[in-house]
Amino acid sequence: MMPAERRLPLSFVLDVLEGRAQHPGVLYVQKQCSNLPSELPQLLPDLESHVPWASEALGKMPDAVNFWLGEAAAVTSLHKDHYENLYCVVSGEKHFLFHPPSDRPFIPYELYTPGTYQPSDRPFIPYELYTPATYQLTEEGTFKVVDEEAMEKVPWIPLDPLAPDLARYPSYSQAQALRCMVRAGEMLYLPALWFHHVQQSQGCIAVNFWYDMEYDLKYSYFQLLDSLTKASGLD
Repeated sequence: MMPAERRLPLSFVLDVLEGRAQHPGVLYVQKQCSNLPSELPQLLPDLESHVPWASEALGKMPDAVNFWLGEAAAVTSLHKDHYENLYCVVSGEKHFLFHPPSDRPFIPYELYTPGTYQPSDRPFIPYELYTPATYQLTEEGTFKVVDEEAMEKVPWIPLDPLAPDLARYPSYSQAQALRCMVRAGEMLYLPALWFHHVQQSQGCIAVNFWYDMEYDLKYSYFQLLDSLTKASGLD
């Protein structure tokens, strides 16, 4: 699901989050395109342009600096990113559930490179490939789901780690989830390729720094796990 995007004054978003105004749907400022310097440059004097010790350790500057602000109802489903992530909570709390890459055999997920997947590659269409869809606001002020049939199907994890369907995905019972809460003033280092599910408190504000990952031994290890998982039929 892709979000229905709206341009709103930040003051109005704050009014909704604090209960002084109403708006349909769930508001979440979460564009992942380095939106802080491009859309909120007024905030730049309030923070560093990068995390110096991380930039030194990784040997590069961040690819993106993102600003996050949203409601408690904004929940991010289980996924992984190809970025080294430094996640800084400014206000409120973030609740993370993690799985290390070594849990890949127990997580239903179809890893592929866009444009390379062919149905003939496997004897069935894997259930992890989904038709993209968007939310559209109707004249009645409600949202409807519209499938984007013309777009290429995308892989996603069809499992809620907070309420897993173990009858359908029994191998997930062997996964060992880790949990942590990141409070205001704290920073989380989230390694690339770690699976994570995210919840937040109402009106949580955060800034994160994305550093592009190196496609080194860590990436090769994950690819090996993924290939062995598919070959063994665990998917």
